[in-house]
Amino acid sequence: MPVRVSATGRIHAKIDELFSEGRELPEILEEVARLGAQLLMQAALEAEVTEFLGRERYQRTATCPNAADGSRNGYRATTVKTTTGPITLERPKLRGTTAAFASQLFDKHVTKTNALETLVIASFVRGLSVRDVEATLAEVLGDQAAISKSTVSEVCKAIRTEYQAWAQRRLGDITLDYLFLDASFFRMHQGSPAEPVLAAWGITTEGKPVFVGLAPGSGESTDAWADFLTDLRERGLTTPLLIISDGAKGLIAAIEQIYPKALRQRCLIHRVRNVLAKIPAGMQAEVRDGYWAIFDTTDLNAEPGPQLVEIIDKRIEEFAAKYADLYPAAMEILLTDRAGLTAYLRFPTAHRGRIRHSNFIERTFGEAKRRTKVIGRFPGETSAISLVWAVLDRASAGWRGVAMTSADTRLLQDLRRSLLEPPRELRPAPTTSGDTGETDSVSATA
Repeated sequence: MPVRVSATGRIHAKIDELFSEGRELPEILEEVARLGAQLLMQAALEAEVTEFLGRERYQRTATCPNAADGSRNGYRATTVKTTTGPITLERPKLRGTTAAFASQLFDKHVTKTNALETLVIASFVRGLSVRDVEATLAEVLGDQAAISKSTVSEVCKAIRTEYQAWAQRRLGDITLDYLFLDASFFRMHQGSPAEPVLAAWGITTEGKPVFVGLAPGSGESTDAWADFLTDLRERGLTTPLLIISDGAKGLIAAIEQIYPKALRQRCLIHRVRNVLAKIPAGMQAEVRDGYWAIFDTTDLNAEPGPQLVEIIDKRIEEFAAKYADLYPAAMEILLTDRAGLTAYLRFPTAHRGRIRHSNFIERTFGEAKRRTKVIGRFPGETSAISLVWAVLDRASAGWRGVAMTSADTRLLQDLRRSLLEPPRELRPAPTTSGDTGETDSVSATA
């Protein structure tokens, strides 16, 4: 008998479908929030039923020594009123029980207040802390309405377990052409400065986007990034063709240390920001327009490769010479790591708009930051990672990849062979004494 999809599973599917529509996150935030609230409430309700019966869905009574009599028998719709409108939940029906099941979360009194919405906000923003959830309900409804610690713990545990499993999964089945690296800072501890959360996502050889990794970092030092990338490599992530990042020195050093064979692209958006920071406000528009004109290749017939890189590199040099006397500090920034600004020009033309900057997940990081403003800071590292991962994991379902034509595939395969799979060095085989006049054979080194 096939296993039926659970009520929470159906809500997950709705969230995934919403993100797969290709709309920007800001456009669907209200719907995401509503479905997120519905998901957490449904999970809490089902956790109560699991606690009441003493066993999981589809788990046999014989395997659970503390199981109670009775079983699940479908669902019935229950409407919960919140300040943003009603939310429909599927309340599990039970049969064969010796005692009546009574939800402590969803009785008549609770559904007439905004306590459930408060629970969702507190749980999501505060990192699903058991103490915070209990305190919120007690504050709104009184101690008698607080749910049990075990019920709250089950909801919290399920979400933490989901993240931990994702963070430890094997990556050997993922082969990337492009790897994007970025970090964002969140205030996690009282009186402490904001701390970084390191993120990695990529585009596979099939052109599909994939959320690769997320972890807290002690900083953006070489060691912090090297530890992050080493973990990805040890879990099976092979060297990508191109790694796109900002210009943080620690990150660049870590890339060259862990993935030395990959090409490296400096984010063009971060670079223009750095340049404009050294330009007077009245001249910034002119310099910005001239900067982007450097990388406009629509009037060029050159194929991707070294020749195109050389053309754009010459434009950079000419642009820097034009403004060198007026803005020497800005032009010095522009000329730093010039090779990193043009690496993307070796790749398919249709991909260039996606692979020349690392700002893809900044909007999603921004949404996580917006949520933290509700309380000013996270209560700890676990809360921060849980929230950021939840936002990025759901958003990743709607990320767009890149189209792969046969010509694009051939170009990327050629790059892979030349960068990552070069032919082994050949050497002459040992000669034997004699005057046969035969030419020495050649063999590959081991």
